[in-house]
Amino acid sequence: MTTDQFEMTDGDYVPDPERDTALLIAGFFDHISATLQKQALPGDLVSPMRERHAELEAANAQMVVDEPSRYNLRITLAVVAAYEKLLPRLGRDAATRAVRDALVEPLGEAVHASTRAMLDAAPDPFRAMVDVSKAREEYAFGKTFTFQRPADDDERYLVDIHRCFYHDVLTANSAAELTPVMCAFDGNWIEAIDPERHGFRFDRATTIGLGGATCPFHFTRTAP
Repeated sequence: MTTDQFEMTDGDYVPDPERDTALLIAGFFDHISATLQKQALPGDLVSPMRERHAELEAANAQMVVDEPSRYNLRITLAVVAAYEKLLPRLGRDAATRAVRDALVEPLGEAVHASTRAMLDAAPDPFRAMVDVSKAREEYAFGKTFTFQRPADDDERYLVDIHRCFYHDVLTANSAAELTPVMCAFDGNWIEAIDPERHGFRFDRATTIGLGGATCPFHFTRTAP
């Protein structure tokens, strides 16, 4: 099986939010189902979660302003729906861990492998990673995220997120405490970056979900 499931090594990567969202949500609910079995909870809870997910999508439809927001709303509300059903049965900490693991783990290996394959194949891994970041900013995040770029040159790409749609959706649905769950997914590609191997480092000192004023996504060359 290819190590580049997300077709990132071609040099002209464009995200496919519809495909990626479908994969993510399918994996999410499959993981939740497995968690229910481990916790000896009723397996039929997944159906009410999916029903609640549909209800939340309808109730929050006004938040959709472009195609990326349609898919990001769907992902975020899946987390909310599962959390609501798990909370009274597992408590806050365990329910949060359950939805975090369900979001992060199913595609974790594939995202890590695709990112590593792309970086390893690139003549200039720093430039390749910056190009991927810019493509995702445009096609996977869109208008409901606000980006500012203090630096964008051949040595540094510093992009600060001043508005996070995930956080907006969670706040609107009384679940702002779940924002770090959404932040955690990025670890899958962050951990694929090897500064010694790829000649650049990534720094994200905080996020809005962790109480920061912004989410800094900073890429800096460490070697010529």
